[in-house]
Amino acid sequence: MTKYLISFPSEALVLTPEDFPIVSADSLAVIEEAKAAGVYVFGGGINAQIDPMLVSGDGSVSDQTYPGSRLDGGFTVLELPTRADAVEWARKLAVACRCAQELREFMYHPAS
Repeated sequence: MTKYLISFPSEALVLTPEDFPIVSADSLAVIEEAKAAGVYVFGGGINAQIDPMLVSGDGSVSDQTYPGSRLDGGFTVLELPTRADAVEWARKLAVACRCAQELREFMYHPAS
Protein backbone atom coordinates (compact mmCIF):
# COMPACT_ATOMS: atom_id res chain seq x y z
CA MET A 1 0.00 0.00 0.00
CA THR A 2 1.03 3.61 -0.51
CA LYS A 3 1.51 6.24 2.18
CA TYR A 4 -0.17 9.62 1.64
CA LEU A 5 0.41 12.96 3.32
CA ILE A 6 -2.74 15.01 3.95
CA SER A 7 -1.89 18.47 5.26
CA PHE A 8 -2.78 22.14 5.54
CA PRO A 9 -0.73 25.27 6.31
CA SER A 10 -1.51 27.02 9.58
CA GLU A 11 -2.99 30.11 7.89
CA ALA A 12 -5.66 27.94 6.22
CA LEU A 13 -7.24 27.10 9.56
CA VAL A 14 -9.24 30.23 10.39
CA LEU A 15 -11.58 29.56 13.29
CA THR A 16 -13.43 31.53 15.91
CA PRO A 17 -12.73 30.62 19.53
CA GLU A 18 -16.20 29.04 19.64
CA ASP A 19 -15.52 26.90 16.55
CA PHE A 20 -12.12 25.61 17.66
CA PRO A 21 -13.35 22.88 20.07
CA ILE A 22 -15.94 21.71 17.54
CA VAL A 23 -13.41 21.47 14.72
CA SER A 24 -10.92 19.78 17.03
CA ALA A 25 -13.49 17.14 18.01
CA ASP A 26 -14.58 16.63 14.39
CA SER A 27 -11.02 16.21 13.11
CA LEU A 28 -10.10 13.85 15.95
CA ALA A 29 -13.19 11.77 15.07
CA VAL A 30 -11.81 11.34 11.53
CA ILE A 31 -8.43 10.32 12.97
CA GLU A 32 -10.13 7.77 15.23
CA GLU A 33 -12.01 6.46 12.19
CA ALA A 34 -8.71 6.09 10.31
CA LYS A 35 -7.18 4.26 13.28
CA ALA A 36 -10.17 1.91 13.47
CA ALA A 37 -9.84 1.27 9.73
CA GLY A 38 -6.16 0.38 10.20
CA VAL A 39 -4.90 3.07 7.78
CA TYR A 40 -3.49 5.63 10.25
CA VAL A 41 0.31 5.91 10.31
CA PHE A 42 0.86 9.13 12.29
CA GLY A 43 -0.09 12.78 12.37
CA GLY A 44 0.11 15.99 14.29
CA GLY A 45 0.99 19.61 13.95
CA ILE A 46 4.23 21.49 13.54
CA ASN A 47 5.14 23.39 16.72
CA ALA A 48 5.33 26.98 15.48
CA GLN A 49 6.82 28.13 18.82
CA ILE A 50 10.06 26.26 18.10
CA ASP A 51 12.19 27.72 15.31
CA PRO A 52 13.38 25.32 12.63
CA MET A 53 17.09 24.84 12.03
CA LEU A 54 19.16 23.69 9.10
CA VAL A 55 21.75 20.96 9.62
CA SER A 56 24.14 21.21 6.66
CA GLY A 57 25.93 18.43 4.82
CA ASP A 58 29.10 19.23 6.75
CA GLY A 59 27.25 18.85 10.06
CA SER A 60 27.07 22.56 10.87
CA VAL A 61 23.83 23.90 12.33
CA SER A 62 22.18 27.25 11.63
CA ASP A 63 18.91 28.99 12.44
CA GLN A 64 17.82 28.90 8.81
CA THR A 65 15.73 26.84 6.46
CA TYR A 66 16.01 26.18 2.75
CA PRO A 67 15.11 29.38 0.88
CA GLY A 68 11.39 29.37 0.15
CA SER A 69 10.65 26.32 2.28
CA ARG A 70 7.85 26.45 4.77
CA LEU A 71 6.35 23.64 6.77
CA ASP A 72 3.73 24.47 9.34
CA GLY A 73 0.16 23.58 10.18
CA GLY A 74 -1.24 20.10 10.58
CA PHE A 75 -0.70 16.81 8.82
CA THR A 76 -1.78 13.20 8.75
CA VAL A 77 -0.04 10.25 7.11
CA LEU A 78 -2.28 7.38 6.03
CA GLU A 79 -1.42 4.11 4.30
CA LEU A 80 -4.04 3.35 1.67
CA PRO A 81 -4.59 1.00 -1.27
CA THR A 82 -5.53 3.65 -3.86
CA ARG A 83 -5.30 7.35 -4.61
CA ALA A 84 -9.11 7.42 -4.72
CA ASP A 85 -9.12 6.23 -1.09
CA ALA A 86 -6.64 8.99 -0.23
CA VAL A 87 -8.88 11.59 -1.85
CA GLU A 88 -11.82 10.35 0.23
CA TRP A 89 -9.85 10.61 3.49
CA ALA A 90 -8.60 14.08 2.49
CA ARG A 91 -12.22 15.06 1.84
CA LYS A 92 -13.22 13.83 5.32
CA LEU A 93 -10.41 15.83 6.92
CA ALA A 94 -11.20 18.95 4.86
CA VAL A 95 -14.83 18.83 6.00
CA ALA A 96 -13.83 18.20 9.64
CA CYS A 97 -11.16 20.95 9.67
CA ARG A 98 -13.23 23.41 7.62
CA CYS A 99 -10.23 24.06 5.36
CA ALA A 100 -8.73 22.65 2.19
CA GLN A 101 -6.20 19.84 2.49
CA GLU A 102 -3.19 19.12 0.29
CA LEU A 103 -2.76 15.51 -0.77
CA ARG A 104 0.69 14.16 -1.60
CA GLU A 105 1.89 10.64 -2.29
CA PHE A 106 5.11 9.31 -0.80
CA MET A 107 7.40 7.51 -3.21
CA TYR A 108 7.83 3.82 -2.53
CA HIS A 109 11.10 2.63 -1.05
CA PRO A 110 11.60 -1.09 -0.35
CA ALA A 111 12.97 -0.39 3.15
CA SER A 112 9.89 1.56 4.21
